[in-house]
Amino acid sequence: MNIIYTYHNTPYLNLTNRCPCRCVFCLRETQQGVGSAATLWHAKEPAWADIEQALLGFDFSGAGEVVFCGYGEPTCALEHLRRAAAWLREHHPQLKLRLNTNGLGDLIHGRAVAGELAGLIDSVSISLNAPNAGRYHALVRTKWGEAAFDAVLAFARAAKKHIPHVVLSVVDVLTDEEIAQCQAIADELGVPLRVRGVE
Repeated sequence: MNIIYTYHNTPYLNLTNRCPCRCVFCLRETQQGVGSAATLWHAKEPAWADIEQALLGFDFSGAGEVVFCGYGEPTCALEHLRRAAAWLREHHPQLKLRLNTNGLGDLIHGRAVAGELAGLIDSVSISLNAPNAGRYHALVRTKWGEAAFDAVLAFARAAKKHIPHVVLSVVDVLTDEEIAQCQAIADELGVPLRVRGVE
């Protein structure tokens, strides 16, 4: 069970395969694994005992950061995410903890969740992915339709209040004009924008 894998020498926690999105550019559609993991698909959803065993068995020496990101949306496993972050805080307090998220945790859980990450997560990268609701839905394809876009922005605003470092990201499948529009959104929110490749 590949709960922990490394990518560019950084440990990543693959807590779940659940995700409310079907992004047109998602690596899940084209390859089985990333980095050191031959596959990031779980035969069954990890229980806390599985996650704790993986944490206990992994050598974090030399790592400066741990990233919550895998073949699912980490906030789908919010309690495991919080518990794993608390475990890392206790056992490896030198590590910085980053969450890569689609920003839809509020819709997933039916409540505002950014505050539940306060004191646990040092930085969060939120996938903005588009400059407007229509384009977002076309690319990300969630069950919430175009309403999901506003939920991402609301999560980003809340995250700024609870998490020290917040970044919006987009994938470079967008046009230059769309990326400029996303930059304007990031500027309005007062956070950086990162343009990332599909990998």
